[in-house]
Amino acid sequence: MHNDDSTEFVRFLSDVLAFYKQDASEFAISVWLQACRPFSLEQVRKAMTAHATDPDRGQYPPKPADIVRALQGTHTDAALLAWGLVHGAVSTVGAYRSVDFGDPAIHATIIDLGGWPNICRQNMDQLSYLQKRFCDSYRTYRSRGAEGAPAYLIGEAESQNALSGKPVATPERLAAHELMRLQ
Repeated sequence: MHNDDSTEFVRFLSDVLAFYKQDASEFAISVWLQACRPFSLEQVRKAMTAHATDPDRGQYPPKPADIVRALQGTHTDAALLAWGLVHGAVSTVGAYRSVDFGDPAIHATIIDLGGWPNICRQNMDQLSYLQKRFCDSYRTYRSRGAEGAPAYLIGEAESQNALSGKPVATPERLAAHELMRLQ
């Protein structure tokens, strides 16, 4: 949200809270402003309206987490989307080529699980176990940060070529557009 929208947002938020017979304290407004800063005013308006008309949750006043969840999804949503991206890359990119998912949390998670070639070499009967481990680790890295994660994941061909002094191919870059939308 742009700083120019702050006054209009506070007015709108005050109306929403009044609708639910809630006070708009200074602390509440500051938390709301911080939570909604990554989104446009129009997105927040739509999410608030969706909340108010939701048959299950609409009778209760919205909390910042309700609106953020509606606009951004949960860490579980993001982990499942990340797993889908990784799972697809296993068959399209494979263990030999290096890959860049454009998401440090994916890179850190795959390193923790043994590296890109190891992920690609898992048996089908181990897939559900691997998915659970991936999603658990990804949620942690996404919420706490993935400092030190490599810029891309090294495949077997790059490892072998680097050791023998041969040229190294550019990593396959996969657009994590679904993940970027959720962050």
